[in-house]
Amino acid sequence: MNIKSLKILCLSLGLTFTSSYLSAQEGTVVVNQDPEISVLLEFKKQINNEDEDSNRYKIQIYSGSRTKAENAENSFDSAFNSWSSQLVHETPNYKIWVGSFRTRLEADKALKK
Repeated sequence: MNIKSLKILCLSLGLTFTSSYLSAQEGTVVVNQDPEISVLLEFKKQINNEDEDSNRYKIQIYSGSRTKAENAENSFDSAFNSWSSQLVHETPNYKIWVGSFRTRLEADKALKK
């Protein structure tokens, strides 16, 4: 075997190994995921993207008749103007909800005040 044919053999072997190495890098990834995960992720995004006005925690300061609820709301508004109050009707009671807090900890701190 002469040098020229040895070079050709080495070159052809090198190309063969290189092409098999490159094709070994190809593949497909299959993710088996419960479809409920996508639903939960979407729900979490909605919760995290809520506006300031739709916070989840409020302090309830009254539950009862409408007249007394309105009186309680007026008293609260004159004493504490840093939080907004809201009159809500949940049959059979009228409730006064105060504030708009993102976390329960924030609501608990406000309740102490």
